[in-house]
Amino acid sequence: MKPLGKKIPISIAMVLTVAIFFYSCQDTYQRVGDEKKIEVYPQGVAQDFELTYTETTEELESEDEGNSRVIAILKSPLSEDYDNMLFKYRTFPNGLEVEYFDADNKKSTIKADFGIIYSQTDIIDLRGNVVIETHDGKKLETPQLYWDRNEEWIFTQEKFKYTNPEEGSIMDGEGMDFNRDFSILKAHKTNGLMTIKENES
Repeated sequence: MKPLGKKIPISIAMVLTVAIFFYSCQDTYQRVGDEKKIEVYPQGVAQDFELTYTETTEELESEDEGNSRVIAILKSPLSEDYDNMLFKYRTFPNGLEVEYFDADNKKSTIKADFGIIYSQTDIIDLRGNVVIETHDGKKLETPQLYWDRNEEWIFTQEKFKYTNPEEGSIMDGEGMDFNRDFSILKAHKTNGLMTIKENES
């Protein structure tokens, strides 16, 4: 018969090692309520913010002088600058208004309750009671839309109401994309009313 003396200490050592391993792997983190979110702070805050966008009427070299024209004016009671983040952006938590001008200097406006400008992609995200009114009376109302400033293209996947006084039409629908003066317009799901003028002859 073989002695058991050497096997008992080895077994005890194995049990203690496994117990210490499991104890060290225990989750001792105390969770109270929801996990705390990482706080992100802006690098700058501006009140009564106003930004004017201009462009030159002709291509200039580095030392040339020339004329420029205003293409848009953005106004907001509060602007928060997050350009210190890896993906840079600027928010307008208390709403904003954008006045933009066509080549003939005719003014149209966009208003929203909240806005974000993504600096690196030049996309503007507008939310809450978004209203676009063009200089010729066209009007779009929607809860959210995106404006791609590089492509001069605006789009929404939300419900909308589009009023065109020139055609006497009111269109309701869901999902739409268009250029900024509504000369090109693609509506996805629509219904509405249109007045058709008859010739007197």
